[in-house]
Amino acid sequence: MPDPDQAPLPKQPARSPAPTHSPAPDPAPTPDRAPAHTPPDTLHAHLRTHLPPTPRTWLDEALTRAATPHTGPAQPPTWRRHFTEAARRCGPRYADAARVLLLHAAHPDTPTLTLLYTQGTAAERRAVLHALPHTTPTPDALPLVEDALRTNDTSLIAAAVGPYAARHLGAHAWRHAVLKCLFTGVPVTEVAGLTDRASGDGELARMLRDHAAERAAAGRPVQEDLRRVLAMAEAPRRTEP
Repeated sequence: MPDPDQAPLPKQPARSPAPTHSPAPDPAPTPDRAPAHTPPDTLHAHLRTHLPPTPRTWLDEALTRAATPHTGPAQPPTWRRHFTEAARRCGPRYADAARVLLLHAAHPDTPTLTLLYTQGTAAERRAVLHALPHTTPTPDALPLVEDALRTNDTSLIAAAVGPYAARHLGAHAWRHAVLKCLFTGVPVTEVAGLTDRASGDGELARMLRDHAAERAAAGRPVQEDLRRVLAMAEAPRRTEP
């Protein structure tokens, strides 16, 4: 008798015709890959190539100031103001990358990153999350990732599951982060290290099968992303050569 836990997922029903209306544009598109996945030198080279002269000059000056140790009176350093101005100075398309470069240059400590995150706009919070793998080698900033994963803001969730989470998030929380992506429609391609961490993860496979069964019971289609991750989780765990 076949193992019920290994029963195949229901076949995907035929898709309905695509809606005729166009989806709303991304309010803050980012160039190429997300900044969390891109080395700072590559980000900087991209912006120097694509920004017009005035914002390019502003960014270069802002980065120079951010890299200079703050020795003035007890007030926020200038780069903090530049961080909030980035969208107005560089445009929303390049604001995430500019903010990440400012944080990389300034190397703020975790309390400062936490302050920027908690007091920032959604766009500024997203930039802090993107900057974590470039600024924070320790797991101290995990509370910011965990906070973003409790929201339903898909841009924050996508930023939260980047390389920093892949490196530091515990197995239980990481599995739930993958499920959160499936629940909210964030593509699993945003999950850094997905293949390595999902490979051979029997508990993740069980959670995915349960989620698929719930969707099928409710008459809802099983996402292709779920099928893709389940195939990874059911495959043999990768081992180092």
